[in-house]
Amino acid sequence: MATTPSRAARAYPAAGALELSEFFAPQRTPSTDLPAPEPFLRNLTRGVLEVFAGVREVDQLARWLTEDAYRKLVTRANLAARARSARGVPARRPVHALLSVHHSSPADGVVEAVVIVQGPARTRAVALRLEGMDGRWRATSLALL
Repeated sequence: MATTPSRAARAYPAAGALELSEFFAPQRTPSTDLPAPEPFLRNLTRGVLEVFAGVREVDQLARWLTEDAYRKLVTRANLAARARSARGVPARRPVHALLSVHHSSPADGVVEAVVIVQGPARTRAVALRLEGMDGRWRATSLALL
């Protein structure tokens, strides 16, 4: 018995499916259509530090992160939670001072930044890469150094 292509397959050939996926995929946004990155960098850094301290859920930052950055943050937050549990330390709101924000734009719609954060025990750096997607900034990479 010969099979005939489904109605959907006839309506959307492979080339058309590629065009549809490009249409619904995140769209790059130029820097001129985006807000200033510094407030976003400060807020995201505070949120990441609160996630590591265990006082904020990672899901609250999901809309600001790409999928890859989100997965890495979840993994790191789980490790921090296990370390707190093993030491018997409760989750407490972190007391950090954001000392400085340094950022540059290597390409249109891209910002690479370092936020220097002073905590009670030591000073650290948070490295971030932001890309303009769908009219807003999203972090594609972040690292607590």
